[in-house]
Amino acid sequence: MKTRYIDQIDQVFDFPTEEFSLKNDALLFHGVDTMELVEKYGTPLKIHYLPKIAENIQNAKRWFKGTMDKIGYEGDYHYCYCTKSSHFSFVLKEVLRNNAHIETSSPYDLDIVARLIESGDLDDSKYIVCNGFKTPEYYDRIVDLIHSGTRLIPVIDNFNEAEALKIKINRPCDVGIRIASEEEPKFEFYTSRLGIGYKDVVRLWEEKIKPNENLNLKMLHFFINTGIRDNAYYWNELVKCIKLYVKLKKLAPSLDSLNIGGGFPIKENLNFDYDYQYMIEEILIQIKKACDEEGIPVPNIFTEFGTYTVGESGANLFKIIFQKKQNDRERWNMIDGSFMTALPDTWAINKRFVLLPLNKWYHSYERVLLGGLSCDSDDFYNSEQHTNAIFLPTFKQEDPLYIGFFNTGAYQENIGGFGGLQHCLIPNPRHLVLSRDEEGELHIKEFAPRQSAAQMLNLLGYDDMSTEQNQ
Repeated sequence: MKTRYIDQIDQVFDFPTEEFSLKNDALLFHGVDTMELVEKYGTPLKIHYLPKIAENIQNAKRWFKGTMDKIGYEGDYHYCYCTKSSHFSFVLKEVLRNNAHIETSSPYDLDIVARLIESGDLDDSKYIVCNGFKTPEYYDRIVDLIHSGTRLIPVIDNFNEAEALKIKINRPCDVGIRIASEEEPKFEFYTSRLGIGYKDVVRLWEEKIKPNENLNLKMLHFFINTGIRDNAYYWNELVKCIKLYVKLKKLAPSLDSLNIGGGFPIKENLNFDYDYQYMIEEILIQIKKACDEEGIPVPNIFTEFGTYTVGESGANLFKIIFQKKQNDRERWNMIDGSFMTALPDTWAINKRFVLLPLNKWYHSYERVLLGGLSCDSDDFYNSEQHTNAIFLPTFKQEDPLYIGFFNTGAYQENIGGFGGLQHCLIPNPRHLVLSRDEEGELHIKEFAPRQSAAQMLNLLGYDDMSTEQNQ
């Protein structure tokens, strides 16, 4: 009778995988012994494994280039990283080391761009695609960088933005237009709040861009919230976008680029199945066919991959510190952290990550629920992507169990408020950055220690109160 955790995994998944394997009874993540990490650095622990960022960027470049060569697509491909996924300096530097471009969404993104230019990490061969609604601060930074010669493309989100750029910019500048795509039928609204409706794109060009000798229309931008998926909704929206590109290209010869946004999915469970190459080939074939039929050149392709770039580099490691048996059926394994603060997407959008134990793979297993340390009833994790249950090695207080949530590298620190105040004042975990040298030797750097009580009290103003009392 097979009652061990490893047996349960073997029945459900093809294991080991490219990312996960076992060394004795310990889980390896990209060849890194996770138990060695927790034994040395403790838990809770956040890690980023930088080689995965480089791997995903290079994979996408290879897939696009290979497909373009295969079908005779004569445009260029530009891989952009969507900075809002993770703004950490080590992420941006790894992205730039792999000759990727950058997509931004706020004025402070451009402060980061300025720092990267100063440090020499970002050179003038890189595009900076500026998306998002433009506030006055955002305009000012965009204009400053354009006037300094940075290769920047502001993507116009509404008619007022085009007018503001017309007034502020006093030298030639490439610009883009973002299409307001229609949302899936299940959404609460019909059209994205971002971008300009299909019927108004040509009018924007004719009224605001064409008359201005400093504005050069280079890019049409297309993105849908559900990402690049092989379903009728995605293909329908893409075809509409391509038709608009063809129409606009005939009016604006300077238009030479189509930005298909982001949305490549990442692994949420060990049975993940997504054919990246197939999707790329189908997208490029659709674009090429439409352009060939109308006798116009195919556009250069931009993508803005955020989660795909950085998501699979991240992991959060926890210790099960106690098991509460609330009734005959429910066992609550309590982690030494909080889902709402460390992995806020599990609470906000019910997102699932790859969940695996770090040890005790050859022990018996049980069905459990996972609870966080906050006092909020929503601080729990009760299912995996492939099933409505969680199975983990049997808990024993005298023999600690450790677990990991993997592919958590995108958005979680940004949404959770890294370095700031967390729900119930639960501190940010210790944060490690893992890299490898040319010989494959692993290097571990502590990016940030666990957040201290003193840091949180300072944020809350209690240090000021102490100073007032002393005075």
